[in-house]
Amino acid sequence: MEEPLRYEAITGLTDGQLAELSARVVEIVGDLTSAGRPYALGLFRSVTLVVALLRKNATQDTLGAFFGVSQPTVSRRWDLLRPAIGDALAEFILDPKDLVGEGTLLVDGTICPTWDWQAIPDLYSGKAGYPGMNIQIAATLDGKLAAVGATPVHGARHDAHAYAASGLAAALTDVHTVADLGYVGVDGIAVAPIRKPQGVDLHETQAEFNTQLSTIRAAVEHAIAHLKTWRMLSEEGGRYRCPIHKYSSMLKAITGLFFFTACE
Repeated sequence: MEEPLRYEAITGLTDGQLAELSARVVEIVGDLTSAGRPYALGLFRSVTLVVALLRKNATQDTLGAFFGVSQPTVSRRWDLLRPAIGDALAEFILDPKDLVGEGTLLVDGTICPTWDWQAIPDLYSGKAGYPGMNIQIAATLDGKLAAVGATPVHGARHDAHAYAASGLAAALTDVHTVADLGYVGVDGIAVAPIRKPQGVDLHETQAEFNTQLSTIRAAVEHAIAHLKTWRMLSEEGGRYRCPIHKYSSMLKAITGLFFFTACE
């Protein structure tokens, strides 16, 4: 007897989570039927396929072969279900104010690699050394992801610009925040390292403050690494290959999936 496929290995979601997600998605897109006949790939497996694309960043040809469908079918499911997943899971995205209360959140940006489309300006990040999108992140002091800026920003833009442009600054209004030197002078950042004046050493107490702040901020790097287990955002997963205008809905879907799986 043929063993059932183990989808958790390629999606990071349990069968129960995939079933709940599929039930939420069907309320948005309806059943996948054509003239009363089911498609070759039903809704549950279609949702699983799209989640696997987000988790593993495999090519559509590869996932199509795994699920027994053509690459064009994968592409159609990706375009239909990617935004639907984001909408279906939006309620799981936490309000950072509710999460942290009177506490502190750590803020940082990370460059998520993309192809270098010459027709799209400002993708290349000199800091990262490759083209990508600047994603702004907030994390708790113990390294838990608290918020993701909803709007991705082209990688050439600095964190000081991306913080507001991503929408994260607005989401963290009245939240005590800590960031690195890339955010010095940015409105809304309560604490940042002390910048060394040209030709002058920092005072011993200032240097010690920066050292302690750097130690605290290591937690946000942990949160970023956890988010990037969704390989479509990760350097290890290759590069984001889809058209750039689909990036925002991809990020919304991954953010929703992250918090959906974390709430279990």
